[in-house]
Amino acid sequence: MTENLPAAESRSRRKNPRERCDGEANLRCERDVIAGAYDERAAEYIAVGGRLTQMDPRDVSMIRAWRDSTDGALLDAGCGPGHWTAFLAEAGRDVRGVDLSREFVASARRSHPGISFETGSFHELAVADAALGGILAWYSLIHTPPSEVPAVLREFARALRPGGSLLVGFFDGEAGESFPHAVTTAYHWSTEALGILLVDAGFEVVSSEARGRAPGEMSARPHGALIARRS
Repeated sequence: MTENLPAAESRSRRKNPRERCDGEANLRCERDVIAGAYDERAAEYIAVGGRLTQMDPRDVSMIRAWRDSTDGALLDAGCGPGHWTAFLAEAGRDVRGVDLSREFVASARRSHPGISFETGSFHELAVADAALGGILAWYSLIHTPPSEVPAVLREFARALRPGGSLLVGFFDGEAGESFPHAVTTAYHWSTEALGILLVDAGFEVVSSEARGRAPGEMSARPHGALIARRS
């Protein structure tokens, strides 16, 4: 999620490597570009945003309450270096993390050896139908092109059992509007627009929030979050 990475401005002026993604291989190309961008800057990201103590207390409180409201196995989709995955596991839950970045997954395995981490895509989760009680997607969809988000939400719905819960965190703003994130192109969403996609994917929106940022947070861009229940 963080945009507080060194030299972000100069890097954002380079030609966007995602512009070369076209044709039938577009989806895989997009994934590879995102994974490579985070692999390249994984150490920087982990230094400024890889520990729970660096997270906003309001986010910690929200994710704790969400975790404790769920039952069954949990998935941290877009786990990064694994700090939120470990937080979910504190309650003795069956938790796994998945991320596109091999560097993030390697770091997560070193830091949290008792938890399962794997590389993978949200489009093809390595879980059986209705196997999960909850999915955390905390700022995990920000780099997914808006046209691909419905498919990802349908995959989340497939993996969740009826009544299972999804918590999504995102940059609040004009839905689908891109911006030059420090790592690679990212997109805003609004609670209204994302809520519509969730309903279409088989969810019921339970709650939402949108707020500005406090000084010292990892991004100055407004925050949004939605909790949705699998129908």
